[in-house]
Amino acid sequence: MLFEPLQLPCGVTLKNRIAKAAMSDALGDGKGAPMDVQARLYERWAQGGLALSIIGEVQGTADFAEKPGNLVLNDRSDAKLFETLARRGAVNNAHLWVQLGHAGAMADAPISTPKGPSALTLPGLTCEAMTLAEIKALPQEFARTAALAQKYGFGGVEVHAAHGFLLSQFLSPLFNKRTDAYGGSLQNRMRLVLDVIESVRNAVGAHFPVGVKLNATDMIKGGFQQDEALAVIAAIDRMDIDLIEISGGTYFPGAASSSDSTGSGPYFVDFAAKARSKTSIPLMVTGGFKTLDQAEAAIAKGQADVIGLARALVIDPDLPKKWEAGSTPAPQFPRFDAPPEGGVTAWYTMQITQIANDAGDLSSDDLLDAMSAYEARDSQRHKIWAAHFGAE
Repeated sequence: MLFEPLQLPCGVTLKNRIAKAAMSDALGDGKGAPMDVQARLYERWAQGGLALSIIGEVQGTADFAEKPGNLVLNDRSDAKLFETLARRGAVNNAHLWVQLGHAGAMADAPISTPKGPSALTLPGLTCEAMTLAEIKALPQEFARTAALAQKYGFGGVEVHAAHGFLLSQFLSPLFNKRTDAYGGSLQNRMRLVLDVIESVRNAVGAHFPVGVKLNATDMIKGGFQQDEALAVIAAIDRMDIDLIEISGGTYFPGAASSSDSTGSGPYFVDFAAKARSKTSIPLMVTGGFKTLDQAEAAIAKGQADVIGLARALVIDPDLPKKWEAGSTPAPQFPRFDAPPEGGVTAWYTMQITQIANDAGDLSSDDLLDAMSAYEARDSQRHKIWAAHFGAE
């Protein structure tokens, strides 16, 4: 069943049930534009046999980027570079979608002024509160980016409302302390997410894929919880959406990360089974899938319609092709002994760069070198970003 096609509600068909979930690949040029190596990365993943790749955190403006390697897609963008990325990521009958991002309170401080639903002063995180006018402008900002993604040849878009970024912040009572129409009750806290989905759909029309990514739980005390997530899914079920991706966790400083878990995974299939009772929209489940048996079981049990793989495809870009051919390897994930905070993310990000450059694989012994290269690249691109967007 993993290699049966899936027709989305809009009429578009995915060739199988394997997707590369969004990750921050950090391969923008520091000016918000894709480089050739980024196009090669998504081409490489497409050649590996998956049905869908999603590009993480594509910004509508330069004001609230998650990292200086993010893409910025707006009316100042270089159309040809984005068209090349869209074309190369769609080889082998794959789909390449843009994840519509806004980091909000988690925006990269060296290149932005972080703003979220409410002003916060916490260890590792300080942000201003967005004004009501700024909030009301957001749905059309997301819609404009979605329309450009469609225009430039991408196969779909995903509204990012997970992992502690802006729309997820509005859902979370930990971040959202507002007392107006966007805070307080869950109905108010989900208002912006629903408004963004509606605006995006209106911008791209009925036949272009639109997905949304939600947390099953923030995995942090006082954050967004499972019962709330199920209520949001029930509300989204009444909207014109093609795919609901379920994941979990947040990048809030010090919070637990599902992707760094030592458990066997997958992490969110039990929640997905509950979500199935709330919606008929296809479900993509991401987090902790490591083996073919796990992926096939989730499909066979009706817990998922699409399996989201992230780090597994960083370890082995050809995994879908191998599974379809009857080979059943489990990716050999590196093991790190007491890695520094941020070290594992840095290692995987630099391994993504190795794939993009058709270079050899990193080993776990390369952790400190990977961290150093990751930090040096970010530092360089901070300067490029500030110079470029400061001059606009």
